[in-house]
Amino acid sequence: MTYLLDANVFISAKNLHYGLDFCPAFWDWLVTGNKSGRVFSVEKLGDELQALGDELSEWAAKRGNGFFLPPDDSVFPAMAEISAWTTRGQYEPAAVDTFLKVADYYLVAQARSGGHAVVTHEVPSASTRKIKIPNACIGLGIKCMTPYEILRLERARFVLGTTS
Repeated sequence: MTYLLDANVFISAKNLHYGLDFCPAFWDWLVTGNKSGRVFSVEKLGDELQALGDELSEWAAKRGNGFFLPPDDSVFPAMAEISAWTTRGQYEPAAVDTFLKVADYYLVAQARSGGHAVVTHEVPSASTRKIKIPNACIGLGIKCMTPYEILRLERARFVLGTTS
């Protein structure tokens, strides 16, 4: 399975459980997963991360288009499909307008076009004021999971080495 990670996966990892300074194994695992063709994100999210101006920005800048995928021609039909889904749903016009302008839209579209699973900390919501990634995934038949689910599914191990 191939995974596309939401920005909140990177930001929460850096700020909480997997800081770049004390848990480099998490970040190495992402790079290794990317090199093996399983872990990616999208260009728009990479741009957001690079704009933060912190150590995560530096990490993201080093990954480039091999990690943060630019949209290709197959994404555009998916974008049209997602746009149609948002407008026929129960969402307020402002929620639709906002969703279609943010990176989440590109993330869901790339997942739809490539048959990828989306990885996010977001949870579904009944609100009509904001379109959440899991709601879009459910509505469009896209697999959506948490970072912890992917780590377990992929059997990630961050084991301390022995010290001499």
